[in-house]
Amino acid sequence: MAKRDYYEILGVSKDASAAEIKKAYRKVALKFHPDRNPGDKEAEENFKEAAEAYEVLNDEQKRAQYDRFGHDGMRGGFGGGGGHMNMEDIFSQFGDIFGGHNPFGDFFGGGGGGGRGQRVRRGTDLRIKLKLTLQEMAGGVEKKIKIKRNVSCTSCGGNGSKNGTAMSTCSTCQGAGQVKKVVNTMLGQMVSASTCPTCKGTGQIIQERCDSCHGDGVVLEEDIISIQVPAGVDEGMELRMSGKGHYPPGGGVPGDLLIAIVALEDEQLKREGNNVVHELYISFVDAALGCDVEVPTITGKARIKIEPGTQSGKILRLRGKGIRDINGYGQGDQLVHVNVWTPKKLTDKERKTLEALRESENFTPNPSKKDKGFFEKIREFF
Repeated sequence: MAKRDYYEILGVSKDASAAEIKKAYRKVALKFHPDRNPGDKEAEENFKEAAEAYEVLNDEQKRAQYDRFGHDGMRGGFGGGGGHMNMEDIFSQFGDIFGGHNPFGDFFGGGGGGGRGQRVRRGTDLRIKLKLTLQEMAGGVEKKIKIKRNVSCTSCGGNGSKNGTAMSTCSTCQGAGQVKKVVNTMLGQMVSASTCPTCKGTGQIIQERCDSCHGDGVVLEEDIISIQVPAGVDEGMELRMSGKGHYPPGGGVPGDLLIAIVALEDEQLKREGNNVVHELYISFVDAALGCDVEVPTITGKARIKIEPGTQSGKILRLRGKGIRDINGYGQGDQLVHVNVWTPKKLTDKERKTLEALRESENFTPNPSKKDKGFFEKIREFF
């Protein structure tokens, strides 16, 4: 089933501001929240769909990628969308949307029940640069890279206590991970929530710290990640691998791995959108008489024919020899720019031959007739 447009899901226009997107998501989230629609699978799917749309449109880089490539730009585990969000991911957004707490704990009796009243902590994202050749970007490639990231400590299971022993409930927040503050205003009482300063949001206090992670719950390790780069990626595009970033201290869900694509320069080919350009240099004798030449392409060598009388600046098109569109909308071409090369140094024999040719009407612009035999006589000199 085709995915709905993210802007349509939130009911905003494509030029909507960040504030408008945030307001729209809040409205949809309140409407379809599972606590308001118990047992309603359709409402739950709408709730997840809205969260996915907000995750993309609320991020400047993800939004730009979505505007350019649509849902296909989010595929393959990359991008914020793609159906990779779970309920923990969604509820972790609520601190930004509803001022640091989940409002449904107050509105629908959630409190700390089921963990929804306590915000799920998320680890920081990890950013890397991935250098690719033109051929790798055109055809797609699998890359294995080494990264260093925080992972959950195996000695304590990620809770920071020695040998994973039990921890006591935080007396400051009573295990909620958050403390609430009530302020009296002219409009009535207003409640705000913030992360508990004592337990740092975990809701528990470590009695004896783990020797391996010193109570952080995470350790820095080197990991090998396999990245499947889709065909058609371009420089400046950012790929995203969910859950491959840093694991948060004290437990929670890991951040994402953000991969910035960097194009390596190709000595013979240049990319222009989905087209590939090659600058071909030939002698004016070959341009006048015509010839067969070999040119590089992203898939190997190709032989092309230069017609007699070809002018400098002519563009030859090799259809389908360009880069496949990342959205699957066909494939670009290779454009061969013909440049007639003029020698800078001549031998005495070559100079005399050219001086003789100067008088030929075939060497004047727009000649009325061609003397192919005359060019054949001097080809041996060049």
